[in-house]
Amino acid sequence: MKILFSRWALSAVVLAAASAQVFAVTPAEQLAAYTVLAGSPPQPVRGQQIFTTKHGKEWSCSSCHTAIPTVNGKHASTGKVIGPMAPAFNAERFTDSAKTEKWFRRNCNDVMGRECTAAEKADVLSWLLTLKR
Repeated sequence: MKILFSRWALSAVVLAAASAQVFAVTPAEQLAAYTVLAGSPPQPVRGQQIFTTKHGKEWSCSSCHTAIPTVNGKHASTGKVIGPMAPAFNAERFTDSAKTEKWFRRNCNDVMGRECTAAEKADVLSWLLTLKR
């Protein structure tokens, strides 16, 4: 009985974390969900490093979003203007978890050649949240 309860409890925690990620509507809620999934506190300094460093591919996040993402960026290939990434400078950033996941998936694949881990997402988002007006 203890084994079944433990499995059930673990399943409930995983489901709660996943649900929080799916229904999060604020940057702080999304950060909290990524932190739970990562199992460790986010590190903003590491988030800045992830954002500004090339990871074996042609681009870094800052190639399009600028090294200080409080201003508009520009897509490196298309030239399309990209609004600021920091939520304090763009109220629409990280308010839709489906969009957040879509863009993390695309951009991490472009920059790292793989999807980002929950810890990497938490680190980047925690750094972006430190950028204030």
